[in-house]
Amino acid sequence: MGPMFKLISQRIALGILLLLAVSILIFAGTEMLPGDLAESILGQSATPEALANIRAELGLNDPAFIRYFQWLGGLLQGDLGTALSNGQDIGPQIGKRLGNTLFLAATAAVIAVPLAIFLGLVAVRYRNRWPDKLISGATLASISLPEFFIGYVLIYFFAVKWRVFPSVATVYDSMSFLEKLNAIALPVIVLTLVVLAHMMRMTRAAILNVMQSAYIETAELKGLSAFKVIARHAFPNSISPIVNVVTINLAYLVVGVVVVEVIFVYPGMGQYLVDHVSKRDVPVVQACGLIFATVYVVLNLIADIVAILSNPRLRHPK
Repeated sequence: MGPMFKLISQRIALGILLLLAVSILIFAGTEMLPGDLAESILGQSATPEALANIRAELGLNDPAFIRYFQWLGGLLQGDLGTALSNGQDIGPQIGKRLGNTLFLAATAAVIAVPLAIFLGLVAVRYRNRWPDKLISGATLASISLPEFFIGYVLIYFFAVKWRVFPSVATVYDSMSFLEKLNAIALPVIVLTLVVLAHMMRMTRAAILNVMQSAYIETAELKGLSAFKVIARHAFPNSISPIVNVVTINLAYLVVGVVVVEVIFVYPGMGQYLVDHVSKRDVPVVQACGLIFATVYVVLNLIADIVAILSNPRLRHPK
């Protein structure tokens, strides 16, 4: 077994163990929520007999560890449980919402990732000159502002004053692709501004670190232009940290969209989670939390694997 395959296997096994630990924390966290779940469903005026019946129906009389393993067993079979608020299966409801969230995150990623890498290359090419200072200053300003503030500012100008984009990002199946893009324009801009700054600054830092290498000086002595030196020699050798920061920010696009979806009333996972937290719908909260955690762990696992594959010492061991 080669060292690269061994490391990848260890990362995958660690990811599975981490998901198991996260599932325990999510279940324990919802179990420790204050209040009586049966009473919150039926109301404070419920009779003791009705409360006893619903506790038996929901399995609340069983020990916590038994309920956890029953929940975990259902998850392994693809059963996310039943929503307490409407009695429907959680899986189909989450599936549509997750599709909307992934559409929003993918649209922002398609814009943010190439733009961040391009701006990072430009900043390195004109290091310590006005393009570098302008890009660094603008990205630092965007990363310093919270998402809700950027969202409300964009709504005020683009939706209220100029009426360019809608303030409410409503999408449904009968809309065309262009209509959906127009509807999600403002939340996409917010997400792009939030993740663009971090990716650009990390790209710039990674390339500048490689630019100190001896082979970069050799390429410069050969007469190659500064941009060719950066694009052909520095950038490929700094791809590992860049991929890491890109995947981490992609995970944020999926997991951290809760605030943005609530601001723009977007029918995604974040809005779905917030709606059911207010209803104290514990199975929905558990399912959403586990899905968010799975996306985050999987994307970080991909980043680790790419970093391993990009290491020439592991690809070509002595």
